[in-house]
Amino acid sequence: MQKNAFTNAIVIITGAASGIGQQLCLQAAQRGAQVIGADINEQGLQETQNLAKTQNLNIQTHRLDVGNATDIEQFAAQILPTLNNQKLILINNAGVAIASGHFEHTNLTDFEWLLNINLWGVIRMTKAFYPYFIAQQQGHIVNISSVFGFAGISSQSAYCTAKFGVRGFTETLRMELSGTNIHTTCVHPGGVKTNIAKNAPVKGSFITSEMQKKGVESFEKVAQTTAHKAAQLILDAIEKRKKRLVIGLNGYALDWLTRLLPVAYTSIIEKQLNKTFDNPYKK
Repeated sequence: MQKNAFTNAIVIITGAASGIGQQLCLQAAQRGAQVIGADINEQGLQETQNLAKTQNLNIQTHRLDVGNATDIEQFAAQILPTLNNQKLILINNAGVAIASGHFEHTNLTDFEWLLNINLWGVIRMTKAFYPYFIAQQQGHIVNISSVFGFAGISSQSAYCTAKFGVRGFTETLRMELSGTNIHTTCVHPGGVKTNIAKNAPVKGSFITSEMQKKGVESFEKVAQTTAHKAAQLILDAIEKRKKRLVIGLNGYALDWLTRLLPVAYTSIIEKQLNKTFDNPYKK
């Protein structure tokens, strides 16, 4: 383990307005890093700032839509000149969900909207700062995938596509950067107590308000890890230079289930979902 990965380091965190991202900002600053938090939610960013002030933490915040390529280019152009050859830790945490039902009910415009944030946002943010990492020959790139990067889950076609993509992208970087002092970590959270399900926009005509309510209740049943704990585990993984981090017992269970039964897991999970949650999207 490094003595302190965050001393004299700059940490850029997307999705900094709430949940895991907000906790990452606060805890990284507590560990001595200079933190730059970014999010499209300006009200949430102000809440992050307010929490930082109560703890005498210095956190910069910037409005950034990671689903917009031009926004990312402008953000990088603003931030890169301020890095001053310091070690950079980039945490691509921003993510969204949608409630649209099965793939047949999901409009491709909505599918693309989610991919632009959850997958292309990760790729574009990494690409924007990659030359700096290469020039410095040090740093750490952390990409937040999901346990839905292990398993394809009914009614989550867009989300699973994005999170599988983040996993593949990060593992490719891991191989390409092997032998350098630029490290990668792919994070697979299980159920974490955030508002991602509650804030998921309802898309299309298939999902009713009752179905959305049941979906949120189902998520909250399995969301056993707090955002505070998830952030702590992610920062610990950076300290330890872990290549892969699974968060939560349900995360470990799904990881091993898909490894041991790479095909049969589909029917097992489907039966469990229908039994435990009365799957609201079941026809």
